[in-house]
Amino acid sequence: MRLVDPRTVIEKARQGGYAIGAFNMHNDETCEALVMAAEVAKAPVILQVGRAIIPHMGVTRAYELTRRIAERSDADVVIHLDHGSWDEVMEALRLGFNSIMYDGAHLPLDENIRTTRKVVEICHAFGVPVEAELGKIPDADESVNWADYYTDVEEARRFVAETGIDTLAISVGIVHGVVPGRPQEPISIERTREIKAAVGIPLVLHGASGLTDREVLDARAAGVCKFNADTDLRHAFRAGFESVWAQGDRQLEEAMTEGRKRMIPATVEKMRIYGCAGTVN
Repeated sequence: MRLVDPRTVIEKARQGGYAIGAFNMHNDETCEALVMAAEVAKAPVILQVGRAIIPHMGVTRAYELTRRIAERSDADVVIHLDHGSWDEVMEALRLGFNSIMYDGAHLPLDENIRTTRKVVEICHAFGVPVEAELGKIPDADESVNWADYYTDVEEARRFVAETGIDTLAISVGIVHGVVPGRPQEPISIERTREIKAAVGIPLVLHGASGLTDREVLDARAAGVCKFNADTDLRHAFRAGFESVWAQGDRQLEEAMTEGRKRMIPATVEKMRIYGCAGTVN
């Protein structure tokens, strides 16, 4: 494993006009699939400890699992806390995470700015960059008025200026998850450009599963340097698992192995469309 500085990785992506893939690990097999995909694609990978696994095993055990698997590889790896609370951020810093997302998006703007600024001060003292989110991202099965969910350009300008964050996750029509059979609303590339012009720092899109290739390419051109995707890859893993499980009384390990096998090319394809494939020597 090469534990790489996320700021260097993101800056290289910004200069090269591509983006980095950030993917959630859920167990040994999914984490292995992400690392193997990075090796195959010759791409850096951001391994995310996220909101699904933290209630399941906690930040410490999730980090230890991720680091143990990453250390077997020669891939370029960032270990990232996704949507962390204040307490989880402090725990992650003690453990050795080298990238942090603090999530205060649910707070009133002034309080979000105050708490995020404090997180930035602490993390930067440890040399760790901070991502934060502004705007609301609905679940895929919600019906919403998008005007109420988009990140406000002027609020974004103020938020970045007053917090000192390194990257900003924005809401421009993305959703968490993918509902089969329901087309996702096109994301607003225009709003993405407006936010990028206002804040000047690299942008992040969460909920990137379900985006079309055209939307990904346009978002990259508009200033997005990191895509968070999970649902599409879990679906690939699930398809492999269920293909074995449907055969009757089979070993759990065999089903997990097939899930991992199918998740690898699905991840490589994400890296290809994000443009980061082939960027690691």
